[in-house]
Amino acid sequence: MALPKFETVKVDVAENIAWLTMNRPEKRNAMTPRMHEEMIVALGELAVSPEAGVLVLTGAGESWSAGQDIDLFFRDLDDKPVKKRRALYASQEWRWNQLAHFPKPTIAMVNGYCYGAAFTPLVACDFAIAAEDAKFGLSEINWGILPGGLVSKVMLDACSYRDAKWYALTGEPFDGRVAEKIRLVNYAVPRAQLREETVKLARTLLAKNPQVYKSVKEVMHHIRGMDVEQATDYLRAKEMEMRFMDREGGRAKGMKQFLDDKTYRPGLETYKR
Repeated sequence: MALPKFETVKVDVAENIAWLTMNRPEKRNAMTPRMHEEMIVALGELAVSPEAGVLVLTGAGESWSAGQDIDLFFRDLDDKPVKKRRALYASQEWRWNQLAHFPKPTIAMVNGYCYGAAFTPLVACDFAIAAEDAKFGLSEINWGILPGGLVSKVMLDACSYRDAKWYALTGEPFDGRVAEKIRLVNYAVPRAQLREETVKLARTLLAKNPQVYKSVKEVMHHIRGMDVEQATDYLRAKEMEMRFMDREGGRAKGMKQFLDDKTYRPGLETYKR
């Protein structure tokens, strides 16, 4: 897979796992306008690459991401309305639009500091695994600003109302263990086991039927805001679309293995692709 040379993003693909790394370790991977532009390109390429079956988003060095670069994203653009508008678009595009609708499994591997604007791509990923000693925080209230972009929204979606308000209104930092407790991440592990656990989950996801995974992901994303009647119609249409698009014939294969071959037991093992 040929990618352009990036300055703030690193891409490595091995064994069908794409490792997408925010790569400004000297700045705790704080996000800049350039990083947002480069992420759009990288995610666009990985979305269609047959070599990339699962995407892992992580950070270089000791940080996941410290959020937006206050100098380069805010102060430097305050008197440049055209560049600021472009940066705001690019930031929203990859951190939510591309990641939340990425057609393949996505895992946030939180290896260190995760602050402010970094909460948006964290929640946009399908799964999140954190180091137990990773540091999280919504410190915007201490800077005289809102948890901007979609941060307030995604925090409320991922956590309870009380937990979301507590951390947004106090600015109090917390670690990976607390992030697991409040359900911001799926689980936390010792730092030494983080990559191993991430690879283990990635391999589990690689065994899934890709079209079925994509369809279930889209269903889970969209039906949250629907009433029962809307959800019923949407799910019926999505089921028909999934069967039509599934080149592996997963439904028929799974039923054959369960009913005829007696080799598949739901809950005990995955049907064999």
